[in-house]
Amino acid sequence: MINTDFTFALKRIHFDENYHPAENTRITTNFANLARGSSRQENLRNTLKMIDNRFNALAHWDNPNADRYTVELEIISVEMNLDAKSSGNALPLIEILKTNIVDRKTNERIEGIAGNNFSSYVRDYDFSVVLLEHNKNRSEFSVPKNFGDLHGNLFKCFLHSDAYKQHFKKRPVICLSVSSSKTYHRTENLHPVLGVEYLQDEYSLTDEYFSKMGLKVRYFMPPNSVAPLAFYFAGDLLADYTNLELISTISTMDTFQKIYRPEIYNANSAAGKSYRPSLKHQDYSLTRIVYDREERSRLAIEQGKFVEEQFIKPFHTLLEQWSANYAH
Repeated sequence: MINTDFTFALKRIHFDENYHPAENTRITTNFANLARGSSRQENLRNTLKMIDNRFNALAHWDNPNADRYTVELEIISVEMNLDAKSSGNALPLIEILKTNIVDRKTNERIEGIAGNNFSSYVRDYDFSVVLLEHNKNRSEFSVPKNFGDLHGNLFKCFLHSDAYKQHFKKRPVICLSVSSSKTYHRTENLHPVLGVEYLQDEYSLTDEYFSKMGLKVRYFMPPNSVAPLAFYFAGDLLADYTNLELISTISTMDTFQKIYRPEIYNANSAAGKSYRPSLKHQDYSLTRIVYDREERSRLAIEQGKFVEEQFIKPFHTLLEQWSANYAH
C-alpha cells in the first residue's frame, strides 16, 4: 500500500465586475476568458446582470418587480499537495464556482451551491492530450483503457477531504452543456424550477468521465430555456437542494452557456420532443458579450501539456499506484 497523503487547500476570489484572473488561474475557464481584453469590465457587468435577471425570472413568487434577488459568485481554486508536510509540490487541481444569494427584501444572505462551472487541468490533459494522441492515426474513434480513472479518483479524494467538508455543507452540482453527439428525448416529468426532464439512449464521453468522479447525471430544460442542461450530482438532485439553490445554479450556468454556446442555448426556437444539439445550428442570437472559442480550444491543449510536464510525468509512478489503491 502506497503511503501518500494528499491534502487540499482552497482559495476564494470574488467574481464581480472588478475581477482580474490570478496568474495561476486556468485561462480557459469561463470566468477568466470573460475578464480579458478591452471589453473585460463590460463583459463582466453584462454577464452578472444576465445572471440576476435569469434568477429573478425563475424565483418569481413574492417578487413582483423581478428585482428581489442578486447572485454573488466566488471562484474556488483548489490546490493539491502531494505531501501533507510540505506545500512545495502544490498543483492547481480544479476551479469551481460557489453561488450565494442576496435577498434584498429581507437583507438575508443565503448560501448557494458549490460546483456549477467545473475546470480542471487534469481533464484538459485527458481530453486535449491523451485522447488526441490515442486517436491520431486511428480510422475509428476510441477511448484509451482507464481513461479518466486518475482524474475521477483525485476528485473523489477532494470531495471526501476535510478541506471540502470545512468549506461546504452540501455536495457539489456541476452544470454543463448537453452533448452534440447524442439525441435527447423529452419526458412527462416536470419540476417547478429545473423544468422538463429529458433522457437519452446512451451516455456521452463527458457523462462517462463524470461518472468516474462519482457523479450521476440528469438533463432538464428549465422554464424559458431553449435546450436542456446536464446536471452532475452525487446525491439526490431534486431532494437535496432548495429551489433557490437550484435557481442559483441554473441562472449562472444558463447565462454562461448562452455566451459560449449560443447555437444551442441562445437559439431562436426551443428544443422539441426529440432533440439533437448542434454547434452548426444557424438560427440563434448572439449576446453582447465578447468571447473567443477558438482561442479557448488552443489554450486547453497548451494547459493539458503543462500538467503533463509538471505533474503527470514527474509523479507518474506515485500517481498510478495511489490511484489503483484508492479505487480499491
